[in-house]
Amino acid sequence: MHAKKVVIAFWDAMKSNDFNRASLWLTEDFQGVWPQSSELIIGRKNFTAINENYPANGKWMFEINSIVTEHNTVVTDVSISDGVVTARAITFHTVNNGLISKQVEYWPDDYEAPSWRSRWVKIG
Repeated sequence: MHAKKVVIAFWDAMKSNDFNRASLWLTEDFQGVWPQSSELIIGRKNFTAINENYPANGKWMFEINSIVTEHNTVVTDVSISDGVVTARAITFHTVNNGLISKQVEYWPDDYEAPSWRSRWVKIG
């Protein structure tokens, strides 16, 4: 299966909120890297557990905003919400033999635009 289709299938499984099902798109020795907090998730079981235990206000919703593929690397920009919390994840997926072996994921926070740039930008 092409790398892009693997990643789309992963996000489709995430939409079900059945994180064990989503983990089946990961290798057994999967590595999930969160550089901003210096955390490393190792393996399917830990991936499933962290997602099942994440404090949520309801069912998680996932929407792919953008997807870019080059060889076995797929980058996704995904909006995520539980109805109260809204976030965005930029994820670099490495796909090998039809499974995701590594994800490096960034969770950018919104921030107010600095006033010094106001002459050159529009706030949208």
